[in-house]
This record gives sequence, structure tokens and C-alpha cells, in this order.
Amino acid sequence: MNVPFVDLPKQIEIFKKDLEPVIREVMFQRADFIMRQDLLDFEKAFAGYIGAAHAVGVANGSDALNLCLSALGIVPGDEVITVAHTFVATIAAIHHCGAIPVLVDVADDYNIDVRLIEPAVTKKTKAIMVVHLNGRTCDMDPILEIASRRKLAVIEDSAQGIGALYKGKKAGSFGVMSTNSFYPFKILGCFGDGGMIVTNDKTLDYTLRCLRDNGQDRTKGDILYYGWNSRLDNLQAAILNTMMPYLPDMIKRRRAVARRYQEGLRGIGDIRLPPYNSDDTFVDSFQNYVIRTSRRDALQKYLREHDIGTLISWPVPNHRHRNLQLDHFFLPNTEAISREVLSLPMHPALTDGEVAYVIDITRQFYR
Repeated sequence: MNVPFVDLPKQIEIFKKDLEPVIREVMFQRADFIMRQDLLDFEKAFAGYIGAAHAVGVANGSDALNLCLSALGIVPGDEVITVAHTFVATIAAIHHCGAIPVLVDVADDYNIDVRLIEPAVTKKTKAIMVVHLNGRTCDMDPILEIASRRKLAVIEDSAQGIGALYKGKKAGSFGVMSTNSFYPFKILGCFGDGGMIVTNDKTLDYTLRCLRDNGQDRTKGDILYYGWNSRLDNLQAAILNTMMPYLPDMIKRRRAVARRYQEGLRGIGDIRLPPYNSDDTFVDSFQNYVIRTSRRDALQKYLREHDIGTLISWPVPNHRHRNLQLDHFFLPNTEAISREVLSLPMHPALTDGEVAYVIDITRQFYR
């Protein structure tokens, strides 16, 4: 059996019947490509799903992070607290606006260790950028309490968090702004690049809409800022809007796959399973299903030999890449995680038989 880490052709087939007429209409009947009604419709639908007032479609998840920091007025010399155990774009956004990334370690759930946030705050700190990794939210209550008391903005990098719940509220609904990515491998992925910023702040919504469109207020004809050309393509918005009704079922399937992994891999070798929903505080959406083992590299090789795809996030931690000049941070758990984590196949088109095969081969490795 061949079980790829993700299987985009199989995943896209689910939407084919609904998407083909939508694509034909947008492309060939209306020729609506930039800043048209489909984008407005998707922004409204996405904001409603998250439980926020506004959503602003942008070109990709990285741009979403850049625009958030710009809209908040983060400038050179300011500090922004975040983690190293994330895709480099999170940290790069802080660098690109001239601010200083302040990295703290992560806890065993791979998200920011809330105990380490306050010791990292200085007079220069302006924001905390939390990352909801693998479809699990950060522990938001203590984060919000620290931010409120220290007068800091909270930005949620929710590129891997869509559909995850914290005490009944969706990831992306807690901070002053949150960012999302629609990269094809994400839980809700488009046919290329795409991103979204969500906020409840009317002023920030207006600022972001201008910044994404070269700093313009098109209705008034004014150029208010040095902005970017970072607009979510109308065709991608139409595709995503068509997929939106499927999102709850896609997440439900991911949770079912995760449950099978939990049951099949519990107590095997030295495998440490991801935190699972033991109460209603965290309800994960499982962007990834991540295990830890001291035999990670050998297990990955064995799975590959049996045609099972996996992913390592990230074999070299961001603060250990010399050219990023971040190696002054002491992050022991981040480094241990990078040596041990392995993501197993996870997507809504996985069959029960494929999941069983992954479990069987993993158990066979430990035997």
C-alpha cells in the first residue's frame, strides 16, 4: 500500500463537481479576477466561521503576518515575543518590520510555554505573536491576561489552527488580529497561495484593506500609506468559498483519523502521542498528527521503505540557522522536539485501511 503524507488529487476530487462550474463562471463568463464580489463573499463567510467581525483576504499567510505588524505600528527597535518552533515566516515578519524577535521555548504540546512569556517582556515589548501549531490552540487565557496587564497586542498565527477550539471559541478569535494561510496542504487550502487576516477592530480592518492594496483607499482616491500588493485573488476566493461548507466534515474526519492513531499507537515503544482532547478546554483540528520518539530517523526510514510518507517539522530549529542570528536564545525543549517529532499521514481523504496500514507498519518497526 502507498500512503502519501498528503494526497492532493484525492482531496480535491471531493470538491470537483462543485468547483468546476464555479471556476468556469469566474474565469470565462465573468472574468472576475481582482477584488470582486467572490472575495467579499468569502471574507464575510470566513469571518462568520471564526466568530469575528471582519476578515481581509491577502495573497498568502506570510503577507498576513507582515501586514498585521505594520497595521499595529510595530517599528524598528520594538520587540515581539514568539517561538522558534514554527515556520520561519512567523519570525521573518518581525524581522521585516525592523523589530526584534524575542524567542521563548515551547511546552510539550508544541505551543508557546505560557510560563516563559512574562519573564521575556521588557520595556520594548509591543506584542506577543502566538502560533497555534498542528491544529491545537495555545493556552489563551493566561496569554491574554499577561497581554492585558502589560498592555501588549496579541497576534494569533493561526495558519495551522483553523477549526481548533479553546473553551468553545475558535482559534483566531482571541487576539487583536489573527492570520490564516490557505496553502494547499492546510486544512482549508486553495489552488495556490492565499491568506486571511481576521479582526474585530473596525479601524484595523480599514487599515489592513488599504495596506494590502498599495496603501490606497480606492473609494476616496487617497494613498494613505506605503502599502503592499497583497490581495487574495478573486478566483481563489471563489474556490475557497465553495469549499467552506465542507470544512466541518473535513475537520471531523481529521479528528476521526487522529482517534484511530491514538488507539492504535498507544503504548508502542517509546512513542509519545500528541496531547488529545481530555476535556473541553482544547479541541484540536489536527492539521498534523505528530508523534515523538528517540528513534525518529530510523522510524521515518522504515516507513518510507514501506511507502508511507511523513514530515519532520523542523529538523533544524530556526534559532540554529546561523544566518538568522538567533542562536543566543536558550530553547532546550524546542531543540529536543526538533530531534524527535514525526508527522504521520493526515488528511480527510485518508481511508481507514490506510490508517490501519500506517499503524501496523509502525508497530512492526518496534517489534
